[in-house]
Amino acid sequence: MRRTIALFTTSLAVTAALVAVPQAASAHGGMTSPATRTYTCYLEGPEDPDSPACVAAVAQGGTQPLYDWFEVNIRNNNGQHRTLIPDGQLCGAGREKYAAYNAARADWQATAIPVGTSSYTFKYGAWVPHPGWFELYITRAGYDPAQPLKWSDLEGPFSTSYNPPIVDGAYQWTSALPARTGRHVIYSIWQRTDSPEAFFNCSDVVFGEDNGGPGEPPPPSCSASVAVTNAWTGGFQAEVSVTNTGTTTVNPWTLTWYMPGATLNSGWNATVTQSGDIVSARAPSWNLALSPGETWKVGFTANGSASPPPSATAVNGTACA
Repeated sequence: MRRTIALFTTSLAVTAALVAVPQAASAHGGMTSPATRTYTCYLEGPEDPDSPACVAAVAQGGTQPLYDWFEVNIRNNNGQHRTLIPDGQLCGAGREKYAAYNAARADWQATAIPVGTSSYTFKYGAWVPHPGWFELYITRAGYDPAQPLKWSDLEGPFSTSYNPPIVDGAYQWTSALPARTGRHVIYSIWQRTDSPEAFFNCSDVVFGEDNGGPGEPPPPSCSASVAVTNAWTGGFQAEVSVTNTGTTTVNPWTLTWYMPGATLNSGWNATVTQSGDIVSARAPSWNLALSPGETWKVGFTANGSASPPPSATAVNGTACA
């Protein structure tokens, strides 16, 4: 079962987690929004991930690549990555340690991006800051996630940023997004200018409906509403109600919504997280399945303004009415 999610954690939480990890590598950073494959699996928990793709990756490569999610690098790259990284090994930068994250499958957890989104604020965790430039590529229209990713599958760079500012522990810059639909990969390259070292990441994204491989269930059909139930100076409380209006059960489900200008504080009735302007509510363990006609409500509190209210609700990447 494919799942579309958006993941977030504060820079302080990431730093604390990394410091506590044994055998942490001497590494420098990775894309956190949209989240990379290694970062999403790390957030699931290296010792007990719950998505099929992450379970398979840990079974193949062990847990250390996730504790070192920010170390997908080539130390002597010096701009020679197209020669050094073979086709089919782009997501792991040609390194055996990260080979499991090259797997060609349509169920890697992905960041949901509403169709028609024209720009995006990219965030790249600055674990150890260095000067350098970032390039972002995206898979071409018609990309098949069930096939190994090749250099020829990428279009761009559509975004290049030199020494972007560090905000809240991450390099951040806003760039126009190419028009796409369905499941794609955004491929990031960070080439240091004070060293030949470079870092590489695959971030799975879904524009609107997921176009996962054959045999996948039909996309969900849903309706949703958002109600602000309380507000105070500097914050508010709201509830998102979602109903499965389709004829098939959605299992598991992830509800997402767009919430610019506000920062998630707490949530209930789901595992609620935030990445940039997108909030994700993953199905709780006691209600993984959303049956036809069933309604589920997710509550949350946030810091910031409730105007405009949360919008652009979606279930597993499919927009709700």
